[in-house]
Amino acid sequence: MAAFKRPGSGGFIAAAAVLVCLLVIHMSPRPPAQQHEYLGTFPPIDRTVMSRRGSSQKSIWNVQSLVHWKHCEWWTAKPITGPPVESNGYIKVDCHGGLNQMRRDLCDGVDVARLLNATLVLPNFDAASYWNDTSGFADIFDVDYFIQQMKGFVPVVKELPQELASKKPVRVDCRKQKGHFDYIESVLPSLVKHQYIIITPAASQKIDRHPFYAKAARCHACFRALRLVRHLELKGAELLQRIPQPFLSLHLRFEPDMIAYSRCEYTGLARSSLDAINAARNGRISFSGEAGLAWRKRGKCPLTPRETAFILQALGIPTNTTIYLAAGDSLLEWKDFTSVYRNSYTKSSLLDKASLMGLPGNSRAALDYYISINSEAYIGTYFGNMDKMVAAMRALSGRPNTIFLNRRAFAEAVSQGLNGVRLADYLWEAHRDALVDGRGSALPDCFCMSNITDSH
Repeated sequence: MAAFKRPGSGGFIAAAAVLVCLLVIHMSPRPPAQQHEYLGTFPPIDRTVMSRRGSSQKSIWNVQSLVHWKHCEWWTAKPITGPPVESNGYIKVDCHGGLNQMRRDLCDGVDVARLLNATLVLPNFDAASYWNDTSGFADIFDVDYFIQQMKGFVPVVKELPQELASKKPVRVDCRKQKGHFDYIESVLPSLVKHQYIIITPAASQKIDRHPFYAKAARCHACFRALRLVRHLELKGAELLQRIPQPFLSLHLRFEPDMIAYSRCEYTGLARSSLDAINAARNGRISFSGEAGLAWRKRGKCPLTPRETAFILQALGIPTNTTIYLAAGDSLLEWKDFTSVYRNSYTKSSLLDKASLMGLPGNSRAALDYYISINSEAYIGTYFGNMDKMVAAMRALSGRPNTIFLNRRAFAEAVSQGLNGVRLADYLWEAHRDALVDGRGSALPDCFCMSNITDSH
C-alpha cells in the first residue's frame, strides 16, 4: 500500500438453523444462475453517475437524526455498589484475536469478576498464534491508570500473590453461561476451591441478565478506564497532525482472513487477491449459488473497496474528501477505492518505514483506533469490534458523525438488478432512514438512545 500519497504530494439457535439451511441449499443441485445472481461485483462505476444526480445532492452528514446515542445514566450515576472487602479469589481472562476483540474480552471478564467478587489479574494478550503479535496488555494500555480507575468497581492486580503464582491455573469456559446465577452455580465453586482460574468469557452476549453493579463495572472498564500508553498516544497525535484537516476515517475491511471467515465468494478480483483468499480459507467451505446469494442478502459479506467507494458517492461524500484508511497492511483491491477517492492516506503513507517497523500489529491497530475516535467523521464498513468501540468513544466525546454502511441493503438492491443512479438513490434512502431513526449508528449495551427533542 505504499502507493498512497504523502502530504504535499496529493441469537445462537436461530443462527445455527440458518446455517444448516444454507448448507442444505449449498449441497443441493443448483438451477441455472438467475439474471441478477450477485457474487460480489457490479457494473463499473460510471464517473458521471453522481453528476447526473445534480449538484443539489445532500451529504449524508446533513441528515437530521431524530435520536442520539449517549452513555446510559445507570452506569455513570453514583453511587455504584462497590465490591466486598473479602475477595473470593483471582481471575485472569483469556484474550484472543485482534486488539478490539481482546479489549471486549477483557471488559466481559471485568463483568464476571464483579459477579463473583473476584480480583482481576491483568491479562496476557494471546494473539501471537494467529496475528503474529507478541505485544501484551501493558504494551498497549496504561496499566496504572486502569488499576486506579477500577477502584470501587473491581480490584485489579498486575501479578498473582507468590503462593498462587507457581500453581497451574484451572481453566473455565464461561461461553455457555447465561445469567447471574449460572456463574454463581457453575463458576464460583471452582474459583473458591482453587483461588485462581482462567476464564473464557462471553458476558457481553448475556449482559442484560446481570445485576447493575456488574454491568456498570464492565461499562466503566471498557469506556472510561482504558487509555493507550503514553508513547502510543504521542505517536497517534503525530499521525493525526500529518493528516490534512478536516478528514473522514474509514474502517475498510477486505483482508484475506476476513473474507475467508465470512464464507463469501467474489468474482472480478485480481488473481493475486483470489490466491490470497483461497490460501486463508484453510478448508472453510464458501457459499455459492442460491446459498451464497441468501448469505450475502443477510449482510454477511464484507464490502469490496469498489463497492465502498460507490456507496460513499451515493451518500453524497465528495470524491475530493480527505480520507484516512484505518486498514491493515493486507487490505486487498485498495486501488479500486483510491482511484475514486484520491485524497486517501494510511499510517504507512504518513509515517516513515523505520517508525512503523518497530510497531507490532496491535500497536498499529491502536493507532487506527486513535485516529478514528479523533476524526471529524467515521464510517465503518462491517460493524465489528473496532467499529463498536470507536462509535462508543465518539459518542462519549460528542462526535456525532458516525455511520455504518448497510451491507444488507446493498446486497438486496444489487440482487434486484439495481445499478447506477437507481442503486445510488436506493442506498441514499436506506442510509438516510437508518440515520434518522438511530439505526445507522447503533451502540453497545452501555449506551442509550434518546430523542433529540427530549435532550433540549
